Amino acid sequence: MIRLSFAPMEGVTGPVFRRVFKEVFGGVDTFYTPFLSANQNHSFKKREKREYLPYDPMLVPQVMAADPLDFVWAAKLLKDAGYSEVNLNLGCPMATVVSRKRGAGLLKDTEVLRRFLDAVFSQEGLPDISVKTRTGFETSEQAAQLGKLYAAFPFCEVVIHPRAREEFYIGRADIEAFKLMRAELDCPVCYNGDIRTTGDIERLKTDPGGVDHFMIGRGLLADPALALKIKGVCETEDRRRVYDFLNRLWDAYMGELSGERDVLFKMKELWYYLEWHYPEEAELIGRIRKSRSAAEYRSLTMQVLNR
Repeated sequence: MIRLSFAPMEGVTGPVFRRVFKEVFGGVDTFYTPFLSANQNHSFKKREKREYLPYDPMLVPQVMAADPLDFVWAAKLLKDAGYSEVNLNLGCPMATVVSRKRGAGLLKDTEVLRRFLDAVFSQEGLPDISVKTRTGFETSEQAAQLGKLYAAFPFCEVVIHPRAREEFYIGRADIEAFKLMRAELDCPVCYNGDIRTTGDIERLKTDPGGVDHFMIGRGLLADPALALKIKGVCETEDRRRVYDFLNRLWDAYMGELSGERDVLFKMKELWYYLEWHYPEEAELIGRIRKSRSAAEYRSLTMQVLNR
């Protein structure tokens, strides 16, 4: 049976978004938090605490750290908060992250990464640890080497985004690199990358084959009903449901953020992805993304979706 997870998208898939998405759409089995940053102070910011508190049984916290003992601290704290699994972020490609040897920055030197993982798994009292990784730093030629490295540690799952860090999100995901890494692993594997349609899932079920866990990020932001379509719950487009989702999300953000301007910024960011799913509405969506008031935004959104 297919399992679907919602990939963490920094600044987008926070607790408010997740709550409203569950209410209106659903179809997703697991959500991952945008990364929580473990640091030398051994404390999370209030904003980060809101990501994982109160406890959510559908949630896997994702942690980023440069020091293995900082990650261990975070993993144990999250276990105490009720979470049986914590995900190690080795995938974030952003320059500010990589320069601090976090995220995909740890992929640059496999010996440094090995020492990091040795230090983590030498500790007792940890929850299950999964990892979200890319298939290399400069190129995906590292895929098999990284797979062998991960296989030496007791990860409960390896989530593979088959692009190198240097590719960011450009170009097509490298299925061959995914296969090379997967071939080295004997733990459960999740595929992440370029899933935007039910056809993409059907293709991936046969190539690379045998994968039953898929993580989707941008595809679910573009088409919030995609998980339901993949699971056969709905087949037809329902713009009114998307319209209801966006209205509820607006109202929820109004109760959390400091004012209309901040909410408008949040909603326009989401339309960057929705535009992929409605290319025939490019002119109106372009105006939505340039809107300067709630009234203008709501009027244009109604023209695109309230049909």
